[in-house]
Amino acid sequence: MASLQASLPSISAIWSSFPDSSSINSASIVTLTSSPANDRRIRRRLWCKAMVQQAVQGAPAAYAKEMERLSAKESLLLAFKDAGGFEALVAGKTTNMQQIDVNERITGLERLNPTPRPTTSPFLEGRWNFEWFGSGSPGFFVARFIFERFPPTLANLSNMDVVIKDGKANITANFKLLNLIESKFSFSTKLLVEGPLRLKEEYIEGILESPTVIEETIPEQLKGAFNQAVTTVQQLPAPIRDAISGGLRIPLSGTFQRLFMISYLDEEILIIRDASGIPEVLTRLDPPSSPIEEPITEYES
Repeated sequence: MASLQASLPSISAIWSSFPDSSSINSASIVTLTSSPANDRRIRRRLWCKAMVQQAVQGAPAAYAKEMERLSAKESLLLAFKDAGGFEALVAGKTTNMQQIDVNERITGLERLNPTPRPTTSPFLEGRWNFEWFGSGSPGFFVARFIFERFPPTLANLSNMDVVIKDGKANITANFKLLNLIESKFSFSTKLLVEGPLRLKEEYIEGILESPTVIEETIPEQLKGAFNQAVTTVQQLPAPIRDAISGGLRIPLSGTFQRLFMISYLDEEILIIRDASGIPEVLTRLDPPSSPIEEPITEYES
């Protein structure tokens, strides 16, 4: 009994060396109760917390990037309007300042491209309207074809569009002569996928369609001559009449091809650049296809 009482001060001294229970923090508890199972649970909680923080932080970043992309699209369309649109472009009336402004906005939108494999994307197919093009594009080729045959004071290239479907493209240019006669020049091409961004375009055939007279715009003094001409054409032999109505066909196979890359594609805007880096910008005219998983395609070398 005496020895037990003698040991009590020593035990009290040892107990007093531990901190007060109220001051023990969670880290101390973890250390005191450490075990493999507890360690796994702690690591799992920390991992889940990191994933939640990453998701919370990533959502605002993705939203901000999408808002930046939409703003860049609106800015580019506004630049087209300020430059005078398609009519000013084909007539050569855009200034150097307007051209550099448009090109700057094109570059700004390209870096926000949301489609990593545009050549096999379902968004590529559809009907597109040409908004901007350079000297190496089909738009420039059509404009040169028309204006070399008709003075700019007589001919007006009103618009140009392209239909892309099943690896083929059909480009149509609509123009007027003297604001009285409408006609179309179209040509078909074959598109070969050579990579996730690159396509090769081979021209197949061009067609200059028979002109159509806008009867409402014919002056009264010319309507008699117009009716007489229509009657004469209707009296021609069927083969000749069919040939006239079918238009002038120009074979282009093996004469012209080009390489280009798609630098931007979404459901509304398509931007491509040819081998010299000159951009073409097109806007969609029809509703886009429903987004589906892109097929795995083997590219041609």
